[in-house]
Amino acid sequence: MKKTFCYSTIRTVLIIRRYAICLPAIFGLLALSGCVESQIRPAHFRLTPESLAKRQLQTRVFDTDDEAEVLSAGMATLQDIGFLVDDSEVQLGLIVASKERSAIQPAEVTGQVLLTILAGLAGQSYDPVWDETQIMRVSLVVTPAMYDQAGSAVRITFQRIVFTNKGGVSKSEALGTPEIYREFFAKLSKALFLEAQEI
Repeated sequence: MKKTFCYSTIRTVLIIRRYAICLPAIFGLLALSGCVESQIRPAHFRLTPESLAKRQLQTRVFDTDDEAEVLSAGMATLQDIGFLVDDSEVQLGLIVASKERSAIQPAEVTGQVLLTILAGLAGQSYDPVWDETQIMRVSLVVTPAMYDQAGSAVRITFQRIVFTNKGGVSKSEALGTPEIYREFFAKLSKALFLEAQEI
């Protein structure tokens, strides 16, 4: 009596053999991965004094628990200082806005033109590059105040991305000048007062 095997049975056996060869390698790698020391240490979660100072600069607590009112005042304040709202999520307490400005510095352009002329006189070619535009981005987040304080905490961050005349990015930086934050929070405080008075 002849035994007949189905093609699918033979194929299944071949697949099992193929994976059976790989199983010891997989188990070996899993065993070795348990020996690797974790790269995340508790020190990585501690805030440095600089980051705490930056957070204090970027955050203010206002005496209202109405987060929607604070978001509305924040949006109005950003629009008053020339920002266009790119995205807002009222349920998350988030506003993202930006504005585009010129980044052209006459001295930088003059220097690049002079270098181009000098390179031309020396028989070399030089492609002048200078800062042309900048995009200022702002993120505003409203959360309930922490540490048993009443009110709403507002945290805002300002960033600047500078583009060259060739379209490349020459700078991408967070803005940490205290005056920017003081000025924004003073205007936000006035906007909240006006909204509370329904003016």
